[in-house]
Amino acid sequence: MSVAKSASLTLEEFLKLPETKPASLYIDGEIILKPMPKTRHSRLQAKLIDGINEVIEKRQIAYAFPELRCTFGGRSIVPDVAVIRWQQIEFDDNGEPVDDVLIAPNWTIEILSPDQSSNRVTSNILHCLKYGCQLGWLIDPDDRSVLVFQPHQQPEFCDKGDSLPVLDGVDLKLTVEQLFGWLKMKTE
Repeated sequence: MSVAKSASLTLEEFLKLPETKPASLYIDGEIILKPMPKTRHSRLQAKLIDGINEVIEKRQIAYAFPELRCTFGGRSIVPDVAVIRWQQIEFDDNGEPVDDVLIAPNWTIEILSPDQSSNRVTSNILHCLKYGCQLGWLIDPDDRSVLVFQPHQQPEFCDKGDSLPVLDGVDLKLTVEQLFGWLKMKTE
């Protein structure tokens, strides 16, 4: 992640700037550019979003959004996957979700990229938990593990056949092996 020092830029001023690709984050007065996702990252992100939304959208339990800007607690972050409970999604008069999300996601999922600082990503997950998030995953494709964060608990290291915890009310059964099995695309 590249960091641009900008001591005089406020969160409000940052939010008026044009969006960047990849996304820029605002953390403690600094603008941080997220790394551009690579193939494994994109595949895991897409499969997670599809898998989660398959079990929660029709029943209006929640919705998993890719790369959704969430602004709260003095930060503006863009988790790889932000899951928000249905009753917390703000809708306009047409029944469409409003663009600005000013709450922490209920479940934040980050997929570590090779050039990303795990501490900076963990910091964003902890920030989410501080502001009401109920679950955070830090997925590391290189060592095939997931670090699970929940409020007021020690992080839990999950690998191999470990079942991954999900939000209450979400009927999704997924092990770490199944998650990383999604990376295999070519069969022989």
